[in-house]
Amino acid sequence: MAQQPVSSSQLETLLTDGLYLKFPAVGDVVTGTVINTGRREIRLDLSGIATGVVRGKELFAESSQYTGIKEGEQVEATVIGLENENGEIELSFRFAGQQKAWDDVRRLFTTGETVETKIVEANKGGLIVRLNNITGFIPVSQLSPDHYPRVSGGDKNKIFEKLKSYVDMKMSVRVIDVNEADEKLIVSEKAVWEDTQKNVISQYKVGDKIEGEITALADFGAFVKFDALEGLVHISEIAWQRIDHPRDILKIGQTVQAQIIGLEGSKIFLSMKKLVHDPWESVSERYKVGDIVKGKVLKVNPFGFFVELDPEIHGLAHVSELSDKPVTDVEQIGKEGETLDFRIVSIEPNEHRLGLSIKAINQPLEVPTQDAPDAPIIE
Repeated sequence: MAQQPVSSSQLETLLTDGLYLKFPAVGDVVTGTVINTGRREIRLDLSGIATGVVRGKELFAESSQYTGIKEGEQVEATVIGLENENGEIELSFRFAGQQKAWDDVRRLFTTGETVETKIVEANKGGLIVRLNNITGFIPVSQLSPDHYPRVSGGDKNKIFEKLKSYVDMKMSVRVIDVNEADEKLIVSEKAVWEDTQKNVISQYKVGDKIEGEITALADFGAFVKFDALEGLVHISEIAWQRIDHPRDILKIGQTVQAQIIGLEGSKIFLSMKKLVHDPWESVSERYKVGDIVKGKVLKVNPFGFFVELDPEIHGLAHVSELSDKPVTDVEQIGKEGETLDFRIVSIEPNEHRLGLSIKAINQPLEVPTQDAPDAPIIE
């Protein structure tokens, strides 16, 4: 049967609606079929409308979609010129690939999918990565505990050296912030780690006792690894007595026992001292207000001395208790490591405080007075 000719009214409708022939404009993303490939150029058939060519630097795209293109495949490209010297439309994979790459990372952000990325560079704030050929960043705060640079004193140069050791390493990350306009891509290793820990953490509760290994020591405490988890023992929870630094009584690799005292998301807070007897509960059996005792000066501060009476009980000799005269330099009274005589002037077991005095040694001891008994009545 012969095909009926298209009426002038039908043709007019097609052209008016723009459905019969829509010629692309510069900046449009078009889809074409690969008709031939070469080392320096690739030609596309743009739905029979025209032939497009991608050549030179426009072949190199951020998206991996454009690697290994073969004849017959359909690919997207961006129009950068309507006619070249051969009457072809000039196209770019570079711009289309960049858009495709950003679309992919936006999808990763939306889905929360975990992806593997390679560390390409480090700076003092974190690690530079390449994800879908887009440059991204892992801030130090978004590293997992295994890679977080715990450096005593927070030395920035040492932190930087630790971060540089991760270059060329592969990490599993999650996209947590993406903004194409600002060319900002932030990824997190910590977010992936937290998800893997949720099921394990759910097996524990506050009050549970754990045994683990000291993995790192910092000014503020010690990190303990147990059952693929890691918790923090704050310096105030290591021992009942005052310590200057966790390394004074702990070392990396040491096995310790602790009690869980807090769970906040992926954060686990531990206490070692809660598993040992509190020596302050029996302090009144060893020491009394008014006793003259010998104590070793552990630390000298402008406000006084921290003093060790025994390995478990430490006290404070305030600067106002060091001499009858004004003290301008506490080291004129005593130095760190010296053993001096003190009088105990106060004991507060519940607050774990014991007050000491040097000036009170030669002063009469004030004993609380008691009401005298009533005198007998003489008639």
